[in-house]
Parts: sequence; structure tokens; C-alpha cells
Amino acid sequence: MDSRTLGTAAGPRVSALGLGCMGMSALYGPADRGESIATIHAALDAGIDLLDTGDFYGMGHNELLIAEALRGRDRDGVHISVKFGALRDADGGFAGYDGRPAAVKNSLAYTLVRLGADHVDTYRIARVDPDVPIEETIGAMAEEVKAGRVRHIGLSEVGAETIRRAHAVHPISDLQIEYSLISRGIEAEILPTCRELGIGITAYGVLSRGLISGHWQRDAALAPGDFRGMSPRFGGDNLAHNLALVDALRSVADAKGTTVAQIAIAWVLAQGDDIVPLVGARRRERLTEALGALDTTLTADDLAAIERAVPVGSAAGERYAAAQMAHLDSER
Repeated sequence: MDSRTLGTAAGPRVSALGLGCMGMSALYGPADRGESIATIHAALDAGIDLLDTGDFYGMGHNELLIAEALRGRDRDGVHISVKFGALRDADGGFAGYDGRPAAVKNSLAYTLVRLGADHVDTYRIARVDPDVPIEETIGAMAEEVKAGRVRHIGLSEVGAETIRRAHAVHPISDLQIEYSLISRGIEAEILPTCRELGIGITAYGVLSRGLISGHWQRDAALAPGDFRGMSPRFGGDNLAHNLALVDALRSVADAKGTTVAQIAIAWVLAQGDDIVPLVGARRRERLTEALGALDTTLTADDLAAIERAVPVGSAAGERYAAAQMAHLDSER
């Protein structure tokens, strides 16, 4: 497994692909616990050492699942990235974000218990709390670094100004943000800012939640609780338009001898050694396919063909519903 450094030389060295574990607990409908754990084991055995989670994924379920999967494994050989700050209610709804220093410390304490660990490798607030200056949130996280309970501080879905303000308080290892062939908003300002400051990127949504995986069907039935049913890109005319882009990408993949998913992940990998794609595989077969992207080398001609198939800005629909877009500092 190739590895990449997130951020400057002081940042963590992790596998070139990470495993995003959210779908094993929430937001994509029911998941099979045994298959989820088997998929985590398969990822570790393949050399993936970056596991990404959030304390609100399944309201703690995902952290407990990871802890179960890591029993008997070398914990120090795994880099666990945790997002915190999302408030939930008893019905599973979202109720805003809490970035107060007291909330930072409270959330971390619960996470360490659920993970059965004495530290988190990278800790990040899921979304900026509009009522708390980012300097206060990062300052509290920096105290946890000094205490040894956090190794690295990351950010999630923030814009260039917030990146600079946070980095001035404590070095930021990486920004976790959506980045794919049909979500390229970071290229204008956010990615250049990160590179100026020596901050890496952990890219989630590299297959746009399955939309550009090559496996999504126009008449796909969504399970109860699958949030894609409310995603603008998965509905009506938007879906038809976006799947036409996938068909164009499939022609490039076929010519290359890869799958659509592999060429989409390989494209993200090709955008720079400071970018680590997170693949959200919930099953071993999907993980195996994603790992094939590491063996897919894209030439200049390949990249040009991909660009023609899926031009910048060609996707139809926002990447989140309006209420969720309002929480994205990265979109302001």
C-alpha cells in the first residue's frame, strides 16, 4: 500500500486510501454488522490504516463498531479520524453543532470510552458552530493535543478564511471535504489555501455517495433512512442528467480497462500526493473494487478524456439539500 503525508512533514503518514465507515452505521439504510467488520478487517489486511468516523454516526454506534473490529489488532498501527460536534435528537434528527470548548472536551471523553482508546489520531469538528469563534474550538482541541489525548487536529467543510484562522491557533494536518469529479468547488480557493499552508486533504464523497460508482440505477429503490432520497443530485431530471455523465465516464473506463468507480477514485488520487480519498465501502466486494484504483495510472490523455466526459461544473443539483448546505462554511 502506498502512503501519503497529510500536511507538512509533521503531519501523519497514512495509506493512500482511507476507509470511511459512516455507511456501516447510518444514513444509507440498514447495514450488516458482520459484513461491516469483515470489510474493516479486509481494509486493514490490504494496508489501509486510515479509518474515518464521527461520534454522531449512528449516535456512537460507528465508534463502537470500529472498536469491536480492532480487538486483537495493533491499535497503534491504525489512524482513527473522528468528527464531533453534531447534535442529535431522540428521533435521529440533527439539531445543529456545538463547538464550545466544554463540548470539545466532553465529546472527546465519550469517544475515547467508546473506542476503548487513550487517544484519537485526528480530531475535527464536523461543521463550524456559527455561535463559537473557530479560534475557541481549535484552542480547546490544542489543549487536548498537549494532554496527549489528540495527536493531530483537522478541519471539515470549511472555507479558506476559516482555514487560515484555525491554522493560526494550531497547525492543521488536513481538511476533510467533499471532492470528486462532480464536486470540484475546492479547486478555486480552498485547495490552493491548503497547499499554501501545508494542509492535506482527506476527500470524502469521491464516488458522490454511489452516484458515479457505475452501479447506481435510475430506478434504484432506496432503503428507509437512506438520506440520498433527499439529495438533489439523486432526484428526477437531476438524476437522469448525472447518470448521463456516468455513461460518458464509463466509455473512458472501458477504454482504459477499469471500472467506473476505479477511474473516478484514480482521478482523485491523481490530483496530488497531498490528497487521500476516503472510500465508503460497506462490503468487501466494493472495497476490492476501490483498491483497484491504486493500480490505475492515468496518463495526460486519460485525464483529458475524463475532463471531456465530466467537465467542471457539469453536475445537476447541489451536493446537499438546502438545509444542510446552510451549515457548510466551505460554501460561503
